[in-house]
Amino acid sequence: MSSLEGVLAIDKPAGMTSHDVVAKARRILKMKRIGHTGTLDPEVTGVLPLCLGRATRVVEYMQELPKEYAATLRLGIATDTEDLTGTVTESVDGVHVTPEDVEKVLHSFEGTISQVPPMYSAVKVGGKRLYELAREGKTVERKSREVTIHEIEMTGSAWQGPYLDISFRVLCSKGTYIRTLCVDIGRALHLPSTMVKLERTMSAGIPASKCLTLEDIERLTATGELDEHLIPVDEAVRHLPAHTVAEDKAAAALQGQRLSGRAVTPEVMLPGCIRLYDPKGTFLGIFEKQAETGAIAPVKVFLPES
Repeated sequence: MSSLEGVLAIDKPAGMTSHDVVAKARRILKMKRIGHTGTLDPEVTGVLPLCLGRATRVVEYMQELPKEYAATLRLGIATDTEDLTGTVTESVDGVHVTPEDVEKVLHSFEGTISQVPPMYSAVKVGGKRLYELAREGKTVERKSREVTIHEIEMTGSAWQGPYLDISFRVLCSKGTYIRTLCVDIGRALHLPSTMVKLERTMSAGIPASKCLTLEDIERLTATGELDEHLIPVDEAVRHLPAHTVAEDKAAAALQGQRLSGRAVTPEVMLPGCIRLYDPKGTFLGIFEKQAETGAIAPVKVFLPES
């Protein structure tokens, strides 16, 4: 079995599920322990980070980071799936909006907003995924959820017959449905709308420029160069503050013992997770300052490989 460890950023092609990508990576790399950080719909392309080996233990921390998308919506038409794969449910003869109207509405979505997950989504209701119910022709009530739009900006527009395509960039929290955002933007403009195209341009802090195609991975595996393209586990969670444990306490940290706050430098001021290193710079794992005691407790220990 392969001993690869780290994060492999994939440029997911259209037409594959995230599970398909993982299955293909397992075949290429001849390893089972692979996970991904955030599902992409089959027709959505872009950044899909795969966690190899022990890196699967940090998936939950990577998923907390914002995601960035490049999207295109079509004003003047609506579908039952909120994208072009669905059946048209509403259309208008003409669209009469200005770029200024669109810009103003886009910016009105910045901040915390409520979304109702679309019927064609992987959310589970009563043990069944919504898209399974939708395929059976059923519609069920869904609870709204709060998500955050950190940034949104229009990047272009183009007429498609009587309809207007609007392209935009959005930086958002995990759990944001861009298809639903496209529909809600149209609603705010008093027009039916649907998503035309979506690409994830950043996930877990990893930009598209760092991604490899599945073909790249096959080639680099054959030449033994794939290791050079892996993002180390600790770098994948670099949003967590880095601290160093005193040399005489490093062994205790690796044994999963709680540490005194005085054993760590710089001092951990706030409760929460940190990256912990020994004085030589070896990553020891993710630890957490406990609010009640101030102790530094182990969360995910990474024993250095011998």
